[in-house]
Amino acid sequence: MSTLIVLLPPRDPAVPSQEWQLPDLPFVLLDKSGRTQRAGRSALALLPRAASTVLMVAARDLLMMPATLPPLRGPKLRQALPNIVEDQLIQDPQTCHIAVDPQPVGAGRQVLAIIDRGWFRFICEAFSAAGHRSLRAVPVTRCLPDAAVPEAPVEVAETVSAGEPALAGAGASPRDAARADSAANVLAGAAPEVVPMVAAVLGAVVQTAPAMLLEGAVGSGMPRVELAIARGAQGEGLAVPANAVNATLGALAGAARVSLYMLTEVPGNEPSLGASSPAGLAAHVHGASPLPFEQLARRALACRFDLCQFEFASQPWRLDRATLRRLRLPVLLAVGALVVATIGANVQWLMLSRQRDAISTQMTELLLNAFPKTTVVLDAPDQMSRQLQQLRVAAGELSPDDFLSLADGLARSLPPVPVNGIAALDYHDRRLDVTFKPEVKLDPDFAKRLARNGLTGAIDSNTGKWTIRNGQ
Repeated sequence: MSTLIVLLPPRDPAVPSQEWQLPDLPFVLLDKSGRTQRAGRSALALLPRAASTVLMVAARDLLMMPATLPPLRGPKLRQALPNIVEDQLIQDPQTCHIAVDPQPVGAGRQVLAIIDRGWFRFICEAFSAAGHRSLRAVPVTRCLPDAAVPEAPVEVAETVSAGEPALAGAGASPRDAARADSAANVLAGAAPEVVPMVAAVLGAVVQTAPAMLLEGAVGSGMPRVELAIARGAQGEGLAVPANAVNATLGALAGAARVSLYMLTEVPGNEPSLGASSPAGLAAHVHGASPLPFEQLARRALACRFDLCQFEFASQPWRLDRATLRRLRLPVLLAVGALVVATIGANVQWLMLSRQRDAISTQMTELLLNAFPKTTVVLDAPDQMSRQLQQLRVAAGELSPDDFLSLADGLARSLPPVPVNGIAALDYHDRRLDVTFKPEVKLDPDFAKRLARNGLTGAIDSNTGKWTIRNGQ
């Protein structure tokens, strides 16, 4: 089963819903064995079709938070979710789609992913209209690599004890990260378990409307980048200037260890020397390890948190507007063919019915002409046969069902047998029952000779008795 994996852009809050459009999207197409078939960047209508489609939803569009859920399922749970998160939202919770992570995070709590329902519906309907029937949507923060496992604790370095955050990437080793964790625990006066942070720079922000914030950074030519942050099962997203990535992560991480990545090998990104190119961003972002786009896509394939829940659950059998538009011509052709077949069958039935009536009338006329004394005609062919049989009997002719006719045909069909080879010969109900003696063996062509003489013969396997009838 082939799979198409697509990275979605974040929603621009400055663009109204009636102007929403999706730019060219980077994608990877995998075959049923997991090999890469195609990779590129394409408009939605030109994306390759696959048996299933996985969408990586931007981190800025999602609010992920743990919550304790009531023991409800299905529509009742969907009705209760807005009341659970309303204290954490500025937006009306009734206008949000809330998905539940099936994997609990401990203490009876589960992670909720909250996204604007209008935007999510726009995405799902756009892909469904483009022919992508089986949809899954996963948070892009769940597709980031796992945090590096630190080595055994070592002595605390002076730079870490001063409160500086450590970035575990291309410029920091796991040993340095272990020093940072140890220093943070010492400064806190206890040893609480700190959740490591995984951050990824997913490229420059593509502006579709005038920016409302950080106008100075944009005006000075400093590009803003999409920053996706994962803290265990939770995640968040930011749009920050490229030269503020390290400082922002340091402020957000606190005592936590940070693993920083930068998305590379994005399909369709032409090499350039601009500030928004990967090389230009790398000059401002320090300590970032490369994260190939295909690796990000394959982790999305393995993610089990599907945002398409409740009313957005994938139903390939559902006939939506796009499917009806595609099936309109085949359905019309099928209906037309059914109407033509029905009309043709009825016309042919009428023609055959008239022919039957004409033949029946002709047979009745023939019977009445041959036997004018017939008063009631019920079955003309059968009545004609009986009348002819009565005429043969009256004229002294033998009937094919008479004993003499059957015995004569039997005599012509018998092979050479002894004179006393027949044990019994019975005639009743217009059939002749012949019993041969045990020592008489008939050849296999006996039944064929009976057929040539206008008779049919059947043998009873239990008694060995032959039943001879008129074959006409």
